[in-house]
Amino acid sequence: MTAQIHIWSDYVCPFCLIADEVIERAIADLPDVEVVHHAHELRPRPAPTLRPEDPYLPDIWRRVVYPMARRHDVPVQLPSVSPQPYTELAFRGAQYALDQGRADAYHRRIMTAFFREDLDIGNREVLARLAGEAGLDPVAYTAALDDAEYAERHRQELAESERLDITVVPTIIIGDRRIQGVADEGVIRRALHEAFAA
Repeated sequence: MTAQIHIWSDYVCPFCLIADEVIERAIADLPDVEVVHHAHELRPRPAPTLRPEDPYLPDIWRRVVYPMARRHDVPVQLPSVSPQPYTELAFRGAQYALDQGRADAYHRRIMTAFFREDLDIGNREVLARLAGEAGLDPVAYTAALDDAEYAERHRQELAESERLDITVVPTIIIGDRRIQGVADEGVIRRALHEAFAA
């Protein structure tokens, strides 16, 4: 029996990167667990995205993000990209990566590129290079970004997120457990134990 961890996240959410790494550690010795990533855009177009030079981001990072990252031993830095990128294109690319069996590698590469390498993940050329590093064909990937099918699949993902009333990222669903925000490894493992026992 395989248990699934469903996680809703956005590529510009530092708490999502922290949650990813905590989950990775929690399931390191559990072969029958699959992590399924779902899209949730925090600020879809045309809403303006945040700017790191404005007071909000440096303040929330100083007070909340950096302390949480240190507690969970996850390297992360406030990106200087301004304004922060929209993530719709990257999520369309995620649909292509899923079809190619590279969803996990792609998700991880986009997350780390933004929060550890300060790369603009809203830029097509940057995305194509990262896709290549995740094991995808950069040319086919670039074409997929403009493919109506992938755009529609992403819209359906967002509609599903709304139907499930996802308002916080990360939101993690394991069996009947719904966890909003970053959970400790013990919480993840207990939820998996309950799911396996059900």
